[in-house]
Amino acid sequence: MTQQPHPLKFIHPGWFSLVMGLCGLALAWHAASGLLGPMASGVSVVLGLLAAAVLGVLVVASLLRWQRHPDALAEDLRHPVRHAFVAALPAGLLLLVTVAVALLGADTPVRPLLNSVWWAAALGQLWVTVWTLGRWFAVPAPGAAPGSLWPAVTPVLLIPVVGNVLVPLAGLPLGHEVWSMVHFGIGVFFWPVVFTLPVVRRLTHSPLPDRLLPAWMITLAPPSVVGVVLHQLGAPLLVLVAVWGVGLFVLLWVGTLAKRIAAQPFGIPFWALSFPLAAFTTLTLRLTERLQGTASHGMAQTGAMVLLAITTIVITWLVLATVRGLRQGTLLAPEPVAQIAPVAS
Repeated sequence: MTQQPHPLKFIHPGWFSLVMGLCGLALAWHAASGLLGPMASGVSVVLGLLAAAVLGVLVVASLLRWQRHPDALAEDLRHPVRHAFVAALPAGLLLLVTVAVALLGADTPVRPLLNSVWWAAALGQLWVTVWTLGRWFAVPAPGAAPGSLWPAVTPVLLIPVVGNVLVPLAGLPLGHEVWSMVHFGIGVFFWPVVFTLPVVRRLTHSPLPDRLLPAWMITLAPPSVVGVVLHQLGAPLLVLVAVWGVGLFVLLWVGTLAKRIAAQPFGIPFWALSFPLAAFTTLTLRLTERLQGTASHGMAQTGAMVLLAITTIVITWLVLATVRGLRQGTLLAPEPVAQIAPVAS
């Protein structure tokens, strides 16, 4: 009888997207505290603590996996899609620091700890971005057909880009303006580049495997986070509205895939819906603040509340589906094999 692999073997880097989604929802509820009062701040605290707990469990599990199943980690690093999820770890750390700064303030007694984690995550994010995008220069595997790199081009490549524009969210309040804007510049530069590649792949090469369809939602994250950072920087209102409009279009555009996404069996790729939706909700709430006193304020406020409700429902469903999948053993199991050719590291 063939022995079944231990579930620990299948905790790949994509699991850190849970931390990003929970932190994103915590920040959205914090942004709603001006409208909903202390209750919203309380929800944000609970979500932040839950995200920290999930991060701790995943870090311990990943270290154990590294020790016991180094071949599985090596396979992830070679995988044409999963390798980009490595960026979800520093991105999750950056978001956790952002939640802490939002809830505790920049002058909290634990500021030295937050600074240390922020620097480690920011530098880690830079390294992951260089490593991930550096694979574009990789030599195709022996015998690979011309154009064999195209199947590896998916919206998941946007995670390192998003990670860079996350850096200023906590970096600016903590006083790291210069290095924050270094990362922001990197992210803004590569956002349209990496956004375009999966679209070109879809139009000229092949569609994504159906189980990766939720990854198209990641395209909503860059304009959403860029808009929140511009809000922090005090950008003109009309600039924020323009960036929000880009996010709205992407949300509606990807929303046309909703029926096809819902038809897929649940898996960790569904968590790609969480952080982008939460980030757009946060941007909408911040824009509502700036629109106060204008004729558009009432409509914006209603839209922001609807978005917050939808985002909360979606992420709650993701949490419940994940718990159910863990109980049933359907998540910590081999993934279906996608027809994607690997490239040499």
